[in-house]
Amino acid sequence: MKKMIALGFEGSANKIGFLPRETAQHHLQHILPLIQSALKTAQITPDEIDCLCCTKGPGMGAPLQVAAVVVRILSQLWKKPIVAVNHCVAHVEMGRIVTGADDPVVLYVSGGNTQVIAYSEGWYQIFGETIDIAVGNCLDKFARVLTLSNDPNPGYNIEQVCI
Repeated sequence: MKKMIALGFEGSANKIGFLPRETAQHHLQHILPLIQSALKTAQITPDEIDCLCCTKGPGMGAPLQVAAVVVRILSQLWKKPIVAVNHCVAHVEMGRIVTGADDPVVLYVSGGNTQVIAYSEGWYQIFGETIDIAVGNCLDKFARVLTLSNDPNPGYNIEQVCI
């Protein structure tokens, strides 16, 4: 099997705890230096990349749009295909790769989702989820009540206050 190199652009963020405009501005400020750093760290050039991956959702519109615009521009400049990725599925897939699990049962906790998901025979099934507020969203809002910054992220800043 041929080794494939994909450059991913994760453009989503938590639905309510993060502020969409603030998050989009953060993405705009950091995305190009981050791309340069990723290429340098991986010691690759755009010619060695097979495709560009971009979060298609779920998430907030403004940050998703920033990543989508950047990936479309780079796709044209570098002549690379774009692969749209579901944000939630990407997190679960990373866990499957790291653990080597074939059919895991996953507790997926993010800013916008808290779900129990099972993977079997190529499909995901949600067995349960919160109906009021996701754990990550709750932490984002709690950080805002404490007047903690979203930079680098609310969860990290809560941890620092607790140390």
